[in-house]
Amino acid sequence: DNKRNPCGEIIPFYGSHDTSSKVRTQIKWSLKAKQSVWTEIVKAKIRGQREVLSYFDLPQADMLTEYLHNVTFNDATNREGHSAKVYFNALFGKEFSRNIDDPINAALNYGYGIMLSAVNREITACGYITQLGIFHDNIYNFFNLGCDFMEPLRPIVDMEVSLISPKKFERSEKLALVSLLNKEVYIDGKQHFLNNAIGIYCKSLFNALENENTEEIRMIEYEF
Repeated sequence: DNKRNPCGEIIPFYGSHDTSSKVRTQIKWSLKAKQSVWTEIVKAKIRGQREVLSYFDLPQADMLTEYLHNVTFNDATNREGHSAKVYFNALFGKEFSRNIDDPINAALNYGYGIMLSAVNREITACGYITQLGIFHDNIYNFFNLGCDFMEPLRPIVDMEVSLISPKKFERSEKLALVSLLNKEVYIDGKQHFLNNAIGIYCKSLFNALENENTEEIRMIEYEF
């Protein structure tokens, strides 16, 4: 678009040989399974945010630890929202708002767009559709499920943007964010590049949803 952010992507309808079967399964995911998985996603996101604040020795990390311990089923008390407010104010200053048009938000949006695209690619490759989410359900959002799955990946972007501390948002800043997909992370006890780990992570979420067992989830672990 005119702000040099991605505004569209091409996603194949036939990412898997049994797409029709996968979609039927997706439609039948139980509410309990979806809410259970969403609860774990929220916990992982807050955990990642806490690690970012801890890296910078910010005292608000302790508050996020408290929020993490207080996450209820399906995040009924919205610990995710409360954590986000504390987190962004601690990381970028109390004057910061996600609604401001500035280089920091441009970088965050670009980085989130990269992560969302990577997640969407894995979702469709596995034969599922991105429109049907487990928590997000905006009728105008083509990527509700991708928005659900990418939440724990946001702190990786936040950390990079904080380290760059962009005064402008141009080619070098974009390249730094794109390179995050080559960042080494851990998943299921093994080291992988983030781009590969996202595939393992998404497949584990599908297993958890289909088998109604959150113990099958393999979260991405990263060290700052």
